[in-house]
Amino acid sequence: MANFITEKSVEQYLYDLLPPRDAVLTEMEERAAREHIPIVKPVVGRFLALLVEITGAKRIFEMGSAIGYSTIWLARAAGPRGEVHYTDVDPVRVGLARDYIRRAGVARRVQMHQGDAAKSLAATKGKFDLIFCDADKTGYPAALQLAVPRLRRGGLLVTDNVLWGGEVAEKTDDPDGRAIQKFNRQLYAMKELFPVILPLRDGVAICRKR
Repeated sequence: MANFITEKSVEQYLYDLLPPRDAVLTEMEERAAREHIPIVKPVVGRFLALLVEITGAKRIFEMGSAIGYSTIWLARAAGPRGEVHYTDVDPVRVGLARDYIRRAGVARRVQMHQGDAAKSLAATKGKFDLIFCDADKTGYPAALQLAVPRLRRGGLLVTDNVLWGGEVAEKTDDPDGRAIQKFNRQLYAMKELFPVILPLRDGVAICRKR
């Protein structure tokens, strides 16, 4: 699945503008490329951090965190009083994430959950300022129904890969693509949400809960 929504030359231009990341994030980017681990990449990582800084979000839940790349962006932006919940089903990735998060200096801000993201959210009490959805794509519609009630009023639901390489604009038999199409329709149908989809990397949806 291609991650380019914009022209490749424009995409490369955006990446060329980015300042260098620190040693931990750079190592994670290189590992993700080498081992085909899905991460949000630095353009989206910076966007997540900006959303946290603009809104002052402190309590954050990630539905799908892989090796913790987005977790670090979120936790750093949330500051020392932040509380970011990491989730992943793969014990190997959880172990890698735990080490990277420690090395990034944000371990005290992160609570680790190994297992299904939806079940982890259901088992965690309280409301959240921001929920970031980047888990199994076929589970997106169900994740939406679970996440919205857990957001505080004015909170943000942010979801990655909502354009799925452009496949959402076509008739598709791909289960992931069909689930994302359904998810996007549901976003705009929910009266509780004010959504916008940006063609950033593979598509990012930002919704504010009314």
